Amino acid sequence: MKKGVHPEEYRTVIFRDISIEESWLGKSTANSKEKATWEDGNEYPLIKVEISNRSHPFFTGKMKFVDTAGRIDKFNKKFAKFSKKNPVAEEQSEAES
Repeated sequence: MKKGVHPEEYRTVIFRDISIEESWLGKSTANSKEKATWEDGNEYPLIKVEISNRSHPFFTGKMKFVDTAGRIDKFNKKFAKFSKKNPVAEEQSEAES
């Protein structure tokens, strides 16, 4: 392996799956502005993840709908005008037939 390619300074962090509010300790080089206190009383950097192996349907065997930041509502509002039928256009196409 090439030297100097991989980070060398891994630190202990708390990972929190925000979809099920479950946390665990791990090692990471990712930066985090937030901190949290672990069960041992020590404070560690907090890294929030939207989905993990503890909440993903492939690993749990259960389907769970996760909508982060209202993305689905935003999509539905944006494209709602395309799903509605235009009654004027329908009448014109029927009259032409």
